[in-house]
Amino acid sequence: MERLHVAEGTKVELDKVLFIGDNGKSLIGNPTIKGAKVIATSLGEVKGDKITVFKYKSKVRYRKKTGHRQTYTTLSIDEIVKPGE
Repeated sequence: MERLHVAEGTKVELDKVLFIGDNGKSLIGNPTIKGAKVIATSLGEVKGDKITVFKYKSKVRYRKKTGHRQTYTTLSIDEIVKPGE
């Protein structure tokens, strides 16, 4: 997921849960499920693939090439808490 600015090995609690699926039973939020949360452990930060941005206008000799690499946080899901538990 996107960068969270947490240290490696830190527990993270995510409270905006959109969907929970469990053996054919599913809970769908509108837009989120109230009372549900996901507890995860941070495994560190990684950089994604490089994205090339190329701007070009014909007949004007305008060319601009730049790149971007997004930083992501890798998470390991420990527990999914359903509402009412």
